[in-house]
Amino acid sequence: MHPISTSIDIEASASRVWAVLMDFPAYSDWSPFVRFLVGTTATGSQLQVIVQPEGGREMSFTPEVYACVPEQEFRWRGTVLMKWLFAGEYAFSLTESADHSCRFIHEESFSGVLVPLLMRGAMRAGTEAGFEAMNRALKACAEHLTSNPSLNTRPARDA
Repeated sequence: MHPISTSIDIEASASRVWAVLMDFPAYSDWSPFVRFLVGTTATGSQLQVIVQPEGGREMSFTPEVYACVPEQEFRWRGTVLMKWLFAGEYAFSLTESADHSCRFIHEESFSGVLVPLLMRGAMRAGTEAGFEAMNRALKACAEHLTSNPSLNTRPARDA
């Protein structure tokens, strides 16, 4: 396994951050990395996902949800052709602290014979940078909604 793991502390409750993460239609408004996400959180269901690392090309895939624990974690698995070639296990995790802020952990573990070739250099760096950019955007969105609870819309992401 070749993991990429990032995290960020967010001054918002886990329930607020979870609400942003589970509002799939709004991803195109705030997320600079996961640009499109359609599907349900039911275990075994299939998602439609489009990601675009900064400066990279758009990639679409249809992973399967394998875990969803409200306000704690959301996980999916995807493959390219066959899992022994290239597969990824993607996860969002939340840990709430006593002060009602939370830590968002954003990670993916890659496996398969193509991983050493594909997950080095620019592709790995682009993926990690994409995770970090999405983390910052999620933080801004959740904190904005926390400081403005009457808002029903999300702030536009930075262009």
